[in-house]
Amino acid sequence: MRPKLLIGTNNPGKLAEYRTLLRGIPFDIVNPRDIGITADIKETGKTFTENACLKATTLAKQTGLLTLADDSGIEVDALGGEPGVMSARYAGENATDSDRVKFLLNKMRNVPWEKRTARFRAVIAVATPEGRTYLAAGECQGYVASEPRGDNGFGYDPVFFVPELGKTMAELPPAEKHRLSHRGRAAVTAREILLCLAGG
Repeated sequence: MRPKLLIGTNNPGKLAEYRTLLRGIPFDIVNPRDIGITADIKETGKTFTENACLKATTLAKQTGLLTLADDSGIEVDALGGEPGVMSARYAGENATDSDRVKFLLNKMRNVPWEKRTARFRAVIAVATPEGRTYLAAGECQGYVASEPRGDNGFGYDPVFFVPELGKTMAELPPAEKHRLSHRGRAAVTAREILLCLAGG
């Protein structure tokens, strides 16, 4: 029987990405809901790293399972780095992805194209029940588009324009998105960490 790896999210879009990004690792992937945990851990950290570690270490202690959790978001230069760690709560606690995109675009409505630079950032924490924590990080540079485009992905993907491809993140096929994205880049290192832990 293979050991379990808990992915610390109940977000279906994020969970689906991790199932793809970590395909082939010697663990059975479960999420909190699979094992009866429905309450979300409050992201009280001031950085992506703090929030990722908080979620991973809390769940690892609570469940006794090796746990992977991340915190990620979009940083917009014209907004002084907002929404950053507040990306998921930028338009309010119960906002939908569509609400958040509209809220961001409204704030950016008078910003010219050359000043719409932004980046997606992700930090992944892998925590053991014994208290060890390992980190991986990734980022992707782009621009905030003037309107949503594309049906793939989730979150701010429809308005995150990748200039070298001339498409938003939501217009990319999944394999191309995973190669370029902040989470995909962080997951390369996270996969190596998990393989080392499986072998050790």
